[in-house]
Amino acid sequence: MDIKLKLVQMTHSILKKAGRGGSFPGQLGLKMDENFISKFNMPPIVILVTGTNGKTSTANLIAECLRSYGLNVINNRRGDNLNIGIATLLAANSDSNYNVKANAAVIEIDELTVYRQFKNLRPTHLVVTNFFRDQLDRAGEMETIIRKIQEVTEDFEGNLVLNGDDPNVLRLADTAKKAKIRTFSVCENAISQKTTDEASEGKFCPRCGKPLDYDYYQYSHIGRFLCKEDHFGEIDPYIFIQKLDLNEGWFMCENNIFHPILSSIYYIYNCASVLAVLKSLDLDLALADSVFKEFIIHEGRNEVFQLSAPCVLNLIKNPTGANEVMKYVVNREGDKNICIILNDNDQDGHDVSWIWDAHFERLNLQDIKEIVCCGLRAYDMALRLKYEGLNNLVVIEDIQEAIKYLDEKHLDSYILSTYTALHKTRGILLKEAHE
Repeated sequence: MDIKLKLVQMTHSILKKAGRGGSFPGQLGLKMDENFISKFNMPPIVILVTGTNGKTSTANLIAECLRSYGLNVINNRRGDNLNIGIATLLAANSDSNYNVKANAAVIEIDELTVYRQFKNLRPTHLVVTNFFRDQLDRAGEMETIIRKIQEVTEDFEGNLVLNGDDPNVLRLADTAKKAKIRTFSVCENAISQKTTDEASEGKFCPRCGKPLDYDYYQYSHIGRFLCKEDHFGEIDPYIFIQKLDLNEGWFMCENNIFHPILSSIYYIYNCASVLAVLKSLDLDLALADSVFKEFIIHEGRNEVFQLSAPCVLNLIKNPTGANEVMKYVVNREGDKNICIILNDNDQDGHDVSWIWDAHFERLNLQDIKEIVCCGLRAYDMALRLKYEGLNNLVVIEDIQEAIKYLDEKHLDSYILSTYTALHKTRGILLKEAHE
């Protein structure tokens, strides 16, 4: 028995009984032993999920699908995806000899943590959702992150599940020569565009540097692309979404019909990555439909709270994510109010210049009655919106006061929150929700 592990497990147990979660146990373990994570004996299936957007939803969907097949699965459901969160997850689910007590571990992992812990976690699968510019002051340039992940996957012999419609992700296949490459792709559909006005970080071929040709864009630089010079982007998808109707809320893959709980293109990509994992494990894809149409992603991912009228909470943290959430909001029928909470703490990124790359002009609609700017950088947000000609602005820096203001308006409302405000906002909404 390792006394350090025992101490971490006792700390976790005490905090759990007190109704407190968090990653302090893992922080304690890593402080006592910087190699704490490497000591765990991992289960036979270890699935890491990384990327800029969609990690939490994708990891939770994979975990829930595997549970529905009868596996005992552990996963960091709330998205505690840094070293301390992963250390806490493993310690809380192991015996006194570092043996993880599960058939499978599904671990959401931050892009910066992948290359630090990849070999320690000994994955059978690495799922990469997408790569966008995100939190430059914390993460650095996207190019740096991609190269570091290329380094740790160079000798990887497991399943590399890649978004084949993202050139930034697909380039990992060029360097992971020993891996089993499993690409997923989504067909052209009603929301696909021939051109894009969104920020696109994947315009050029990583092999030759020439511009990529797109048959269609789904959003940002995600879509069907090809370099005519060296054929980068020419793939035979392992999983291909054959047909898709977002209005009716269904998609077809390998002649099975699936009914996702969210009818949005980025959620369809999450589902596609899940199906790629299930197929690689020789599991019946059709059984995933019950998870896709019933599993609710909580923790501020399109989560609905009943105030005087329904209030929907969503995370935003970069231009692409913000654009996709705004597309969802503006397509909801009826009068509505919006609250945007902008913080600049360490986990948010101190650089909030990303708000100038998001398409906030989409909010200039008659049925959006008021936009409440909130958080530590509320006035920066208000200034950004003012530049788009939006005059229906209210600045309320305090989150609780902002939620009270929304509640008193008796209109459907949508809260778009950066990371460090998300859990506080969710806690207030749970408290204020009407019975």
